[in-house]
Amino acid sequence: MTISTSLVTGVDFVCLPTEDLDAAREFYGAVLGLEAGGVWQRGDAPARGAEFQAGNLTLSVVDPSAIGIEFQPTKVPVALHVEDIEAARAELETRGVSFFGDTMDTGVCFMAPFSDPDGNALMLHHRYAPRT
Repeated sequence: MTISTSLVTGVDFVCLPTEDLDAAREFYGAVLGLEAGGVWQRGDAPARGAEFQAGNLTLSVVDPSAIGIEFQPTKVPVALHVEDIEAARAELETRGVSFFGDTMDTGVCFMAPFSDPDGNALMLHHRYAPRT
């Protein structure tokens, strides 16, 4: 008998690139209202990244030039769970967030796509159908 176990047990964080860490910190902290975590830097050098808690997932906004990577915004959205998508969307619109079109109903969930100041794709998401 063979017992199979997964080597991967979860996702610790997802990185999102930024060219303006201060603007990203303002957006993820003040606009989205996510709990701020640590800021990382080396010595007296300027900060190169910051973390924000989105439920059980950490979003790490990082200046990619600090680690030798060319900046390119993420075009595949990170789905941010909300309980009431229309209320969350309306609140974010009052905070200056522009959404791409109407809220979509896929038959199992609602999705409302938008982006952060660096052009990283995000979306509000609410699944209403049970998982099968």
